[in-house]
Amino acid sequence: MEQLAQMYKALSEEMRLRIIMLLTHGELCVCDLMAIFDESQSKVSRHLAYLKHSGLVKSKRVGTWMHYSLREPLNGATDAQLTFMKQQFTELPIFLEDEQKLEDIKKQKLCDNSPREQFWNNSNGNMKLKEEDIDND
Repeated sequence: MEQLAQMYKALSEEMRLRIIMLLTHGELCVCDLMAIFDESQSKVSRHLAYLKHSGLVKSKRVGTWMHYSLREPLNGATDAQLTFMKQQFTELPIFLEDEQKLEDIKKQKLCDNSPREQFWNNSNGNMKLKEEDIDND
């Protein structure tokens, strides 16, 4: 019973509910969720940590980013609840908007385009300064 109560507590906050619905589409990076919600990394990560602690999601590091997905296998009651939510909630406007943003964000490949990733991908370990980077004052 405690596990069931923990699941409902985790789903009682709007952003966490939206995150779970997005994760039904597969693994997502923190940067994807930041872009979809237009929220800071710390806020998104705080909600993901709550979901992870509740046993609904799992995480793994991919490069400089954390990626999250639904934990599998889930217990019967949790799995049934998530199946019900996906069937019943996907047509609600907020979830349709999130799904459209997800499609747009996935095309952008945000994890590959972070400034840090761009620097390392473009430098190939060569850290020489260009002339325009030097202040000659």
